[in-house]
Amino acid sequence: MMPRSVLSRCGRLAHQVPLESVGSIKHGVHRGMSSVTIPPPACMLRPLEAPFRYLFGPGPSNVPPRILAAGGRPIIGHMHSEMFGIMNDIKKGIQYAFQTSNNMTLAMSGSGHTAMECAVFNIVEPGESVLVAVNGIWGERIAEIAERIGAKVHTLNKPPGGHFTNAEIEQAVAKHKPVLFFLTHGESSAGLVHPMDGVGDICHKHNCLLLVDSVASLGAAPIFMDQQNIDILYTGSQKALNAPPGTAPVSFSERACHKMFNRKTKPVSYLLDMTHLSNYWGNDGKPERIYHHTGPVSGFFALREGLAILAETGLENSWRHHREVAEHFWKGLEDLGLKLFIKDKDLRLPSVTTIAIPEGYNWKEFLAYIMKHHQIEFTGGLGPSVGMVLRIGLMGYNCNKANAAMALAALEDALKQCRKSKA
Repeated sequence: MMPRSVLSRCGRLAHQVPLESVGSIKHGVHRGMSSVTIPPPACMLRPLEAPFRYLFGPGPSNVPPRILAAGGRPIIGHMHSEMFGIMNDIKKGIQYAFQTSNNMTLAMSGSGHTAMECAVFNIVEPGESVLVAVNGIWGERIAEIAERIGAKVHTLNKPPGGHFTNAEIEQAVAKHKPVLFFLTHGESSAGLVHPMDGVGDICHKHNCLLLVDSVASLGAAPIFMDQQNIDILYTGSQKALNAPPGTAPVSFSERACHKMFNRKTKPVSYLLDMTHLSNYWGNDGKPERIYHHTGPVSGFFALREGLAILAETGLENSWRHHREVAEHFWKGLEDLGLKLFIKDKDLRLPSVTTIAIPEGYNWKEFLAYIMKHHQIEFTGGLGPSVGMVLRIGLMGYNCNKANAAMALAALEDALKQCRKSKA
């Protein structure tokens, strides 16, 4: 309640305002309102409506109540000391999830693409050589991003579902002498988890930095940033980490930082410039954090809680759980007569399973039937895998045998009810 003295002063001031001034204010408001020619849209005068869906695609996945509650907490200022404390928690959570002691660890204010661009924009300068392993859409995306900033992009190519041997990687690195080599750990467009052992050693032998995408795999399949000599690793919040889309953990090794902070030119993006972001996250050793941009406060709350759940569960338990549910699901798919796209079990991504499109079915009609009758999202392929696969994700909060049974029942129903071509 306001103090009585303040209320009294407000009352006296109100009495001092001339009546003609009040009249002019009223007329001014009226004139301002009459100048509005675009009426309020009818859709904005209705309450927000969003259906409940089982998000069993490649992400985002359903968000658990605990994380929804964290994201719904009252916001605080993005430069408050308490916010910095939460950001410090996030940094420690990412270090655990990535298995790294890198100081330059943070979360980007944006989806996984933001971290992807941040890595390329800060590491690569125009004219430098970049080597990209392309076995799905994410390699294609990185190649285009690097090309747009003037890098000399070379690609190592396999069809969706293919993987690269260390010998193939070393031969290409030795030939093209890149400053950066990109590899996707969890290629969600094909359902492949790529072997990582030895790749970082090859890159370091040839004075090259290793950039790895773990958006679809983090928390679901083992990855060890420091042990595997990965220089830049990034992921997204919306898959096995259980949080809503919109934040993207990333970490840079000391080797990556040396390259990044000794550039001849400024990065093309101010928003993604690690010189500023390292200060915003308290990673540059300076005593004061200076405003750079307004971070997604609610998104950081949710990410912090997602990382907390992973820490409470334990990485090894999370990996084991995703693998057990995936193997249970794979057996169910085979029992339905469906063909798994990745033949080698060891190369299957536990979080996103790909199946060959059932013979004789229109895959779009098949998925639309499941959405309409079961409120379940599965998806088709992405990029080069379009028309080749159906993708089913059971990750994080959605990763359990009850959901696997629900997904199998929906597939069985669609196989019975959807029309097959006569060919």
